[in-house]
Amino acid sequence: MTDRTSSDSRGMGPKALPANMRAMVLMGHGGPEQLVFRDDWPVPRPAPEQVLVRVGACGINNTDVNTRTAWYSAGVIDGTSGEASADAAGTDATWGGGAIAFPRVQGADVCGRVVALGRGADPSLLGRRVLVDPWLRDWRDPLDHDKCGYFGSECNGGFADYTAVHACNVHVVESALRDEELATFPTAYVTAENMLNRARVHGGDRVLITGASGGVGSALVQLARVRGAETIALCSEAKADAVRSLGADHVLPRSPGDLGGSLEAVTGRADVTVVADVVGGPLWPQLLAALARGGRYACAGAIAGPIVRFDLRAFYLRDLVLTGATVVPPGTFADVVGHIERGAIKPILAATCALPDLAAAQEAFVAKRHVGNIVVSMAE
Repeated sequence: MTDRTSSDSRGMGPKALPANMRAMVLMGHGGPEQLVFRDDWPVPRPAPEQVLVRVGACGINNTDVNTRTAWYSAGVIDGTSGEASADAAGTDATWGGGAIAFPRVQGADVCGRVVALGRGADPSLLGRRVLVDPWLRDWRDPLDHDKCGYFGSECNGGFADYTAVHACNVHVVESALRDEELATFPTAYVTAENMLNRARVHGGDRVLITGASGGVGSALVQLARVRGAETIALCSEAKADAVRSLGADHVLPRSPGDLGGSLEAVTGRADVTVVADVVGGPLWPQLLAALARGGRYACAGAIAGPIVRFDLRAFYLRDLVLTGATVVPPGTFADVVGHIERGAIKPILAATCALPDLAAAQEAFVAKRHVGNIVVSMAE
């Protein structure tokens, strides 16, 4: 597709945009068969205060899969699988506990270039390469969590040639990294940054990270190291060397039979000050038991299962702090962009795929045989 996009004479609106584009469209809850490739999907026009982004690459993340399968529904008790559960209900199928409107173009992790402006959008953004902050807000009341949504969930996202988003959600990024590499950052790294902020991680902390080979887990390893913390990563033996290469101080098996004993064997202590968890599932009681008195636990996922055994005595008798981490405060995404531009963190690009191959790529994503992130490249 030849791009002939420009702004009008006032720099306030799209001109000469193509009428149609390629898009992967989610038609309903279910398995990968619900993803339908279209080459005649209408190109969105930016509304007032929005910009139009020509997508260069868009990363795959758990939110895409969980929304497709309705895994967020309260009736689902199993770990993520990539297939819809008979216990799921469409009425509470999104991260926010509501329903999703179909058809929907998903994709939250966009790197691209601003090619048109809606009325009132900052004209200096035109032509710039940007990352999209996936947290949608009422920018007149940005701290109200009840007004927040997620890009590709509550609105159309980036699994398409073009996407429209509020100008406040795009961040210019100055980097030599390719679009595909930059698209590994948005969801995973802003989630990890939020978890570490909420757990108040600092130098001197000992941070235990579950799912350390995944997108968020590999981001946690790097961002905890940026803070000067000691990192203990849990992952499969096949991925241990890759996780060590990210800077993990210690790597333990994904499901150690005796977590406290394993910690003591490699660190000299049987406890940690922080647990950063995206896994949940059967290991959860051991994670809580591994926290030192006054320790902090932050959770942003439950890929091994959301229902866990919780002994309240382990919580209150040891003065633990447990924190959920979903909606990210304004400014967090800008901090991640700063880390990128300083070279403090690096992308972990496991694989790329073409847009028509998204369904197969999501199946590979759910299989978790990779390290880092899988990205849709619009150039392929």
